[in-house]
Amino acid sequence: MPNGETIESYVPARLDRLPWSPWHWLIVVALGATWILDGLEVTLAGALGGILTRPETLGLTPARVGASATYYLAGAVAGALLFGYATDRFGRKKLFFITLSVYLIGTALSAFSWNFWSYAFFRAITGAGIGGEYAAINSAIDELIPARVRGRVDLIINGSYWVGAALGAGATLVLLDPRYLPIWVGWRFAFGIGATLGLIIIIFRRWIPESPRWLMIHGRNDEAEEIVGEVERKIWGADAPAVIDRRYSDAAMRVRMRTHTPWREIWDAIAHEHRWRSFLGLVLMSTQAFFYNAIFFTYALVLMRFYSVPGSEVGGYLLPFALGNALGPLLLGHLFDTIGRKQMIAVTYGLAGILLAVSGWLFHAGLFTAQTQTLAWTIIFFIASAAASSAYLTVSEIFPLEIRAMAIAIFYAIGTLLGGVGAPALFGWIIGTGSITALFIGYLVAAALMIFGALVEAWIGVPAERRPLEHIAAPLSSKGL
Repeated sequence: MPNGETIESYVPARLDRLPWSPWHWLIVVALGATWILDGLEVTLAGALGGILTRPETLGLTPARVGASATYYLAGAVAGALLFGYATDRFGRKKLFFITLSVYLIGTALSAFSWNFWSYAFFRAITGAGIGGEYAAINSAIDELIPARVRGRVDLIINGSYWVGAALGAGATLVLLDPRYLPIWVGWRFAFGIGATLGLIIIIFRRWIPESPRWLMIHGRNDEAEEIVGEVERKIWGADAPAVIDRRYSDAAMRVRMRTHTPWREIWDAIAHEHRWRSFLGLVLMSTQAFFYNAIFFTYALVLMRFYSVPGSEVGGYLLPFALGNALGPLLLGHLFDTIGRKQMIAVTYGLAGILLAVSGWLFHAGLFTAQTQTLAWTIIFFIASAAASSAYLTVSEIFPLEIRAMAIAIFYAIGTLLGGVGAPALFGWIIGTGSITALFIGYLVAAALMIFGALVEAWIGVPAERRPLEHIAAPLSSKGL
């Protein structure tokens, strides 16, 4: 179809009216597994933090352990920007396999690191794959999931990060126990888990179609209609309507075909037309990034330095923490579709910040043990997990279809740079000094940032619950039609 030609499509309405089905579960498993991989990677790196300071492994200092996490996040930023643009330009499905392949290479090479610089470089490659996955997968999931359940599904999928974290924590209890494997080799085997899971995920992704919404915009509406029709036949069988019911005639979307979106139009949409939404996405992403990365990447160091927990036992403390994080979006997710986005995002951000400030004071007062510290963080991050997941949900909903992946990439990248990249290194250095007061101040800063995020959401948050994506942000190619 020629570039610039106008068409009328029912693809968005047909996707949103689909009942929940096994096909949607396939989407959730094949695409949502990205967060399981990220959770696995971060947990393994966190649990290995203390082990990698030992001379029989890599002999890193606490500051370099934190710095390796920074390299991982820096790689994720670069990968998100590069692959985010490619996702909008060349399609969601093509990038599924490219980004996952980059991840597989990076995590496999991490097992063969021989010093700090090789480890940091391989972690950066791993991060690049995961960062690219965020842009490609978030955009595809939102475009395939019905509007009425998009919030809870997105939060649960993002929360599956902590399923990976639980797997990583459980694996380290075996792989880092010298009764089963020598320490010098056990940490290397840990990275093989991610590579194995990644290979399995590639198989599942073979059955995931290109986003019909993306095809509709890029001159391939016939192909988009064919994909939706096939899904309808899978769900309804012989009862699937051969022709779109005229009751949906008012739901037709008129768009002008395009091959790509120029950078000038991307800039205008993000910096001018949707500047307040851009500010909202920036605040939500950066505050939760600092909150999470500062605490979770240095979790093992805190347990070992201030509570004398052996490195081989850190995984046992990470496991309940990870499970609490996984349960947050699972149990709270439906409220984001029923009570509403603004209310729930503001409440979860604010409450997470307040609870962290209280727990920081208790830590500073010496009232915690390793067990009660873990319990406190588990409760805090039960709420914070839903808040952090809602940040990704927000930036994937509030921008037009043509720039959705790029918007996710931009705000993930900027938010991570501002709130996440330096946080692990900074907190790693603070922990290395052994100063309880300095660490308490760091926790207060993280808490204040989350409360600020809550206030901004309450001010300019977008009520996107149960609304079609095209109603939240009209496609750029529908302007003037």
